This record gives sequence, structure tokens and C-alpha cells, in this order.
Amino acid sequence: MAFKKLHPAIQEKLTSLEIETPTAFQNKSIPVIKSGANVFCIAPKDSGKTTTLILTTLHKLKYQAAGNAPRAVIVVENTKRVLELHEAFLLFTKRSSLRVYASHDELHIDMQKSEIFEGVDILISTPKMLNKLFLANGVHTSQIKLFSIDDAAFLSLESPYTAMMSITQSIQKCQYVIYTEHLHPKLKRFESYFMEYPKTVKV
Repeated sequence: MAFKKLHPAIQEKLTSLEIETPTAFQNKSIPVIKSGANVFCIAPKDSGKTTTLILTTLHKLKYQAAGNAPRAVIVVENTKRVLELHEAFLLFTKRSSLRVYASHDELHIDMQKSEIFEGVDILISTPKMLNKLFLANGVHTSQIKLFSIDDAAFLSLESPYTAMMSITQSIQKCQYVIYTEHLHPKLKRFESYFMEYPKTVKV
């Protein structure tokens, strides 16, 4: 069972939220993501991709705060999705020491920079804003362990794709996990840039 090998505190949180049985996608994907490989996760809507993203992120960070720089970065399509995912994370991180920050295009960049410098473990952002923060030295990238992209179909568009290429050039080495319903050729192209030796999980 995929949940049985997660950090004990995460298992407790799953029990309190009455999430007991992994989906077929979670059973297949969680062990592969935990292995540290770069992964393309391909599954239909409502198969548990977002919950998998949250659980594997918390496990990677050992369910506790550390340092000040982000150790996990998550890219999503727009401000609405940033706020939705932030709320979803808070369900799992409530009463933990983990610091989750929602960065988006409607917040002034200087305010975001100062708030991020105060200490963040998990940073959720859009490609456009994250690229701005990186270019403005608003995020230290040296501690990033896990970089995830949720519902990545939007990266087939030119502007977010270009921003993503710029962002990844600022990161030395980390694990990348891309979640999508369909593997668009542009996403497959990432294999030549930063998705080295990726594994593919598909249901």
C-alpha cells in the first residue's frame, strides 16, 4: 500500500482526514516519486494526482520546516490554481511547522520577496511570477529538492513554456515531477533540458 511507506505524521494526517485507500494512480506513482527519479505522471482527472503531489512533497521534506529557502517548488497555471492548491496543502500542514507560501501575479513582487526571505518550505507559484522572482533574486534556489508541475498542459503554450525553460536554468539539481492528463510533445521536450532519465507512470 502506497500510504504505508509515507512519513508516520503524514499517515496520521491521512487517517484524520479519513483518506484510507490509495487510488490506482497513487499506488503506482508514489513509490516511483519517492525513489527520487524525475517522473512524468500521466492520469485522467480525479485519479488523485494533486493529493499525490501533496503527499510526496510532504514526505520529501520529512514533514517539518528547515532553513529559510524553499525546498519544494510547485508551478501551476494561474492565480486561481495557486490559491486552490495552497488551501489543499493547508489541510495537510495544519499544526505542523511547515511553511507554505502562495506566490501569484496579483501580489507585488517586492512584498513577495520580503515574505519569502522570512522563511518558506513550499513555494507555489505561476511560471510568470516564479520567473520574475528568480530573475530578481527573490528566491534562493540552492535548497530546492523537489520541483513539481501540477496539471502541466498549460506549459504547451509559448509564454509559460518559455518562462519554465528560464526558471529551470536557475536550478542546479533537483527532482522534477510533472503531472498531466496527456503528455503533450512540448512536455516531452523537457527530457532534453532538465528531465534527465525520466520514468513514466501512466494509468
